[in-house]
Amino acid sequence: MHRSRRTAALALGVFALACAGEEVGAQAYPSKPLRVIVPYPPGGGVDAIARAVAPRLSERLAQPVVIDNRGGAGGNIGTEIAARTAPDGYTLMMGAAALAINASLYAKLSFDPVRDFTPISLLASTPNIVTVHPSMPVKTLRELIALARTTRGGINYGSAGNGTTSHLAGELLRSMAKIDLVHIPYKGTTGALTALVGGEAPLMLAPALTVLPQIQAGKLRALAITSSKRSSVLPDLPTVAESGLPGFEASQWYGVLLPVGAAPEIVDRLNREIVAVLKLPEVSQALARDGSILVGSSASEFSTYLKSEIDKWAKVVKASGARVD
Repeated sequence: MHRSRRTAALALGVFALACAGEEVGAQAYPSKPLRVIVPYPPGGGVDAIARAVAPRLSERLAQPVVIDNRGGAGGNIGTEIAARTAPDGYTLMMGAAALAINASLYAKLSFDPVRDFTPISLLASTPNIVTVHPSMPVKTLRELIALARTTRGGINYGSAGNGTTSHLAGELLRSMAKIDLVHIPYKGTTGALTALVGGEAPLMLAPALTVLPQIQAGKLRALAITSSKRSSVLPDLPTVAESGLPGFEASQWYGVLLPVGAAPEIVDRLNREIVAVLKLPEVSQALARDGSILVGSSASEFSTYLKSEIDKWAKVVKASGARVD
């Protein structure tokens, strides 16, 4: 009888230690540096948002958060890398609107934006600005449309690459305004912005945070904003809808995702910390100055939003005839 009690006590002790070990293991996350894959080159809007959030997230997690730029193929190269990494919570990905666009734009993808990823939080959205080089003899979107209709061969517009928001927003403008625009893809937003400032591709529908400094410095001219409402940063700038194309809306968005399969407690922890970072005055004010609208959604809200964006852009891609093999 004494031996039975001792055996039972020993078993309970082992069980308690196992439970304690599991609890310690759960509390240990993260125990090493985190990597955030940005599937675009440095200097663009997605990269800027990631670098604004990463240092503060590092402080809250007490671990380094390293940005890993893996640009190429409209974001698909970095996205595929992220999709194939272990779902242990140590590799995150900065997603953008192109993640939804590419689902219908590309004939074949090696990943599925819904099945292969677990959304963590939608960080922010940034409207595009219809921007032209000052040499263009237009001051409003209506004037641009009129000029395009009388320009033989059309007007060149630059983008950050095939399938990016700046590309599809331009295609949406072309189809809705019934004008001739010639798409000139560049390797990332930085290349497209350089071409815009230099007058090589004198038109671009670019993320507000990318072109605001040049607009404010007088190096570029803003004609309209692609959001449904005017921006507090440029309150006198009309929307595209106000400028004669009702229903036009095309905004860039930014969110954090994990490879599918991450533990629910890791998803919850990252969501909680990221939302907290977005509420920090230094982060929220910095992003607002660049024209971004902060969101900080739950994981489920981001999941629903991602699916709705895939459906929305599928219709735009089909209507525009855009396609990448």
